[in-house]
Amino acid sequence: MNLRESAPEDHFRKYQALRSDCAGRSARGSRILPASMRDHIRAALSNAASHLETLARNEEALLAIERAGALLAASFEAGGRVFACGNGGSMCDAMHFAEELSGKFRKERRPLAAVAISDPGHLTCASNDYGYEEAFARYIEAHGRAGDVLLSISTSGKSPNVVRAAERARKLGLKVVALTGRPGSALGRVADIEICTPAGEWSDRVQELQIKVIHILVELVERRLFPENYPSKTS
Repeated sequence: MNLRESAPEDHFRKYQALRSDCAGRSARGSRILPASMRDHIRAALSNAASHLETLARNEEALLAIERAGALLAASFEAGGRVFACGNGGSMCDAMHFAEELSGKFRKERRPLAAVAISDPGHLTCASNDYGYEEAFARYIEAHGRAGDVLLSISTSGKSPNVVRAAERARKLGLKVVALTGRPGSALGRVADIEICTPAGEWSDRVQELQIKVIHILVELVERRLFPENYPSKTS
């Protein structure tokens, strides 16, 4: 038997040996995760689910979400634009919100004019010259127009630059929707519509509810502007 003929068999044996080794590692790895860690995982999911259920029973929050969806859709219908801002994870949520409007959410439809205030050039320039508290407000002053909407996201409801952006937006004739995680916040007081999603002491639980609200807002906009994407279900 020559080397050329034996090569496929050699490769197969090596493949079988590698597959067996991986299976062994996987089996050993499964024992690294003790039952106590799985209990923590279940507890985290249960805790998140309980906060979501609490939100689903909060009629005030549901009404605010409904009003915000109508406000956003009306702005788009009138040729307006929607801006979104936040810090850290809230900036990521602002970007997520904007791209699902300007890009795609579920089905095909025309893009909507939405943008997150996340441009590094603007943020570093404005922060360097005017301070970080002015960064979002400066952008709104440059681009916002009466009839536009600003979605301001802050789990604490007191981020100075987000609050200032909301204040500037109101002065310029924009409508402000605030996503907060603490009732009675500075951001909530300046907003036209506040959607408050309290979820205990940790911001990650608040953010989990806020991204759910964001997806619902996008869906509400689509249901109003693109009803053909949501045909009625017949029995």
